[in-house]
Amino acid sequence: MRCPWPVLRLARAMRGEEAVTILADDPAAPAEIAALAASQGWSLRDQGDGWVVSRA
Repeated sequence: MRCPWPVLRLARAMRGEEAVTILADDPAAPAEIAALAASQGWSLRDQGDGWVVSRA
């Protein structure tokens, strides 16, 4: 999926979860995911093939 879809899906998934794993291959995704996580106060951990986002 192209951005902004990964970020939109991440935001929706985090509404009801404490942590989610997101996979995205769009080159813009890492920056967009990091920006969303920072703005929401979520922690972000790179897993190599994706990211784990959790509430801090």
